[in-house]
Amino acid sequence: MATGSSPIALYQEMVESDLDFSELYSVNLDEYVGLAPEHEQSYHAFMKAQLFDAKPFKENFLPDGMAEDLEKAAKDYDDVLAQHDIDLQILGIGSNGHIGFNEPGTPFDSQTHVVDLTDSTIEANSRFFASRDQVPTKAISMGIASIMAAKKIILFAYGDKKADAIFKMVKGPVTEKVPASVLQNHPDVTLILDQAAAAKL
Repeated sequence: MATGSSPIALYQEMVESDLDFSELYSVNLDEYVGLAPEHEQSYHAFMKAQLFDAKPFKENFLPDGMAEDLEKAAKDYDDVLAQHDIDLQILGIGSNGHIGFNEPGTPFDSQTHVVDLTDSTIEANSRFFASRDQVPTKAISMGIASIMAAKKIILFAYGDKKADAIFKMVKGPVTEKVPASVLQNHPDVTLILDQAAAAKL
């Protein structure tokens, strides 16, 4: 499952629905390094507020951004993914084409890893914090190979700031310079875009 502004409308629809998720497992894409789960800008807190408090799942899995050994935490998360096949992956996309926190240049065969966030990602996410200096500079992210292992992917994107990334994802070459372009190789991807995000298609 994804965080950020793109999937919020989906989660609202899920909360308002009559669907029961109590026998389902959720696996999140990523988490900031250094933010405790109770921090209001952690993705643990985001998912609780947007979905989990209102619609409990059987179990929720998110990377441990507070782990003393981050590399071990990444490996542990790969072990979780190995035990839970992903039927449906919800994605957003960054203005630089990242999916999860897989920044440009991330190998397509990557597993869960610790990421140094790019300046553009930090700037984009600063709107959620009191100041840019408060935005974490690292995260733990599910790798591209794990994302691609999902049976179905739905990607949400809204606004003109996403238009260039959407164009490169759909029409450009498949390249690690645009991580989302790898989705061209997935057999079942649905894009949900507004007119502004789709303007260059």
